[in-house]
Amino acid sequence: MNKQKKKIGLAPGSIVFTGNRKVDKVVIHHLEYDSNNLTERVIDSHSKSTLTKSEDTIVDWYDVRGMHDTELIGLFGNTFDIHPLILEAVVDINQRPKFEEYPKGNFILLRSLKFDSVKLEIKREHVAIYFNKGFIATFQETESDLFESVRKRINSDRSRIKMRGADYLAYALMDETVDNYYIALESIESHIEELEDKMMESVDSGNKNKIHHLKKELLALRKSILPLREAITNFYKTESLFVEEGSRVFIRNLYENTIQIMDTVESYRDLLNGLQDLFISEVSYKMNKVMQLLTIISVIFIPLTFLAGIYGMNFENIPELKYKYSYFILWGVMILIFIVMIYYFKKKKWL
Repeated sequence: MNKQKKKIGLAPGSIVFTGNRKVDKVVIHHLEYDSNNLTERVIDSHSKSTLTKSEDTIVDWYDVRGMHDTELIGLFGNTFDIHPLILEAVVDINQRPKFEEYPKGNFILLRSLKFDSVKLEIKREHVAIYFNKGFIATFQETESDLFESVRKRINSDRSRIKMRGADYLAYALMDETVDNYYIALESIESHIEELEDKMMESVDSGNKNKIHHLKKELLALRKSILPLREAITNFYKTESLFVEEGSRVFIRNLYENTIQIMDTVESYRDLLNGLQDLFISEVSYKMNKVMQLLTIISVIFIPLTFLAGIYGMNFENIPELKYKYSYFILWGVMILIFIVMIYYFKKKKWL
């Protein structure tokens, strides 16, 4: 929130990084390809003169890793004629996923997810994609390559991506991001199954905390899915000249995947709600068993206390006290009452 305050009073299109610096130096990976050729290189952030755009028959993919260098981001935008509002959104990590059309290109904002199984939390990374005919630029917060599998597909001989334009590559990058949602959900599913097994064995307060934590993370995941689905819908429905008709069928499939993810999230939330109810029921059941045991003990001692009370009174004339075996008889009667009541409770299945 403090970093967001830096933008207050600034003109629209001002490039202000609102996140935390996650890399020491910005690195730009450049991949240039067509159906037959492929060239790949790494550009140092200081070698700005090497930022060039090839002819439209070739796809240029610039992958910028690191967003803190706003001067470089501004230069990158000027070099490739990217709208200032796009550059502002690129470095603003608080913006929600979206798809926007501009006269000279289309812009997509995403959140890539990764589930931390140790801390039981979802780690999010801000990702931006800008593309037009023959050109695509991606922006990532960290050095780790979120699109490694897409890069490997491009390097294969029979790559569908190499046969198509920048719009299909944008789809492939979005598809890779959505796949990370599936991976995160699979990790969450394994934790839910583990919780189910543990709760069948014993009631532990630690399980309750895990349930609460997972519910919180699923809610956050749901909040990420809703704008992502909206962005994919706008991507599918766009009439932009930079999106070929042949790519729409793939984009529609991507939209269906987000619906499936949303359904999975809702089913996991229902499972966690069920586990939470089970936890409360188990706690209540154990408490009831304790109260039942205490009640039975109290009921058993009522007649025993009554007998002890009678013969503990200070009257001068209690005939039984003068009898030689009265003490042993009283003990016998108490033990008999105890045995009869225990038998009765067991017969009623209260014990």
